[in-house]
Amino acid sequence: MRILVTGGAGFIGSALIRYLMKDTGNEVVNVDKLTYAGNLDSLAGSVEDSRYFFEQVDICDAPEIQWLFNKYQPDKVMHLAAESHVDRSIDSPGEFIKTNVIGTYVLLQASLEYFKSLDEVKQGDFRFHHVSTDEVYGDLGAEGLFTEETPYDPSSPYSASKASSDHLVRAWARTFKLPVVITNCSNNYGPYQFPEKLIPLMIGNALAGKPLPIYGDGSQIRDWLFVDDHVEALLEVLENGQLGETYNIGGHNERQNIEVVKTICGILDFKIKVKPNGVTSFSDLISYVKDRPGHDVRYAIDAGKIESKLGWKPKESFESGIEKTINWYLENTRWSERVLDGSYQGERLGVVGSGNTAK
Repeated sequence: MRILVTGGAGFIGSALIRYLMKDTGNEVVNVDKLTYAGNLDSLAGSVEDSRYFFEQVDICDAPEIQWLFNKYQPDKVMHLAAESHVDRSIDSPGEFIKTNVIGTYVLLQASLEYFKSLDEVKQGDFRFHHVSTDEVYGDLGAEGLFTEETPYDPSSPYSASKASSDHLVRAWARTFKLPVVITNCSNNYGPYQFPEKLIPLMIGNALAGKPLPIYGDGSQIRDWLFVDDHVEALLEVLENGQLGETYNIGGHNERQNIEVVKTICGILDFKIKVKPNGVTSFSDLISYVKDRPGHDVRYAIDAGKIESKLGWKPKESFESGIEKTINWYLENTRWSERVLDGSYQGERLGVVGSGNTAK
């Protein structure tokens, strides 16, 4: 089949396309605007495949999106294109509203018009898979887990824009009968992640001998999901998920941010004997910066539905996944150097009014 993937040059999107190219016989149409976090270097090995097509298009451009549907006639749509960093949404919320809300609307409209043009058999095969985040649920508190029935309570401009897009997708399903599935995932990590996110930022800064900036006291808890596990879950939902349903995807790996950073430091201590800047341990580089506004304390997903209904569960523990991730960054320093194009230099973003406090 032919799958149209939006945001395929991003972190999760590129992992998805690498998997589709390597492990399936499907054709892939990668639609990506190539903003700061979109990087075609992440698709090395896929771009030469005759089953791969790339179009540099903004999902907010309705005529271009409609043209893509007419040209490629996809069997499925997997919508991953999004502005995705909470810190950036605090600094520039308008971009998040535009891409995540308006862009999703444009894509839904184009998908609906295309869907209505299909014959009955092709309509029966068509799926619009909307990929979202657990952050739409807001701050969980000390106990419990997010389920698919948890009320939405977003805290940041990013999570509010993703909550809006989720609601739009459900509305198009209920009002216009567009066949959709939705997934909400926990924090992803792994190879090829843009270095403003916590794990690659800490690895990169440590290797450079720079401070490892931790928001507040680092007690915030996240559930960590290895990106390749996420990709397999996405494809399971695309193929076998029930139309109109939402599936939460989690890694069963809750960790405090400070635990994550200290784990990274411990692994690097073992692998790198001569430390930068004369430190005896990479943990000596840990620093604490002003917390970002509205910072949720804890996210944790109950992934019981996708396991019981579709048979998916993560393969990687946090320990095995973080080891693979660190090894990849150590072996691919050139990739990280190429994505740091001057617009981002490893500082913490989203600390309103405090300047570049992480420097």
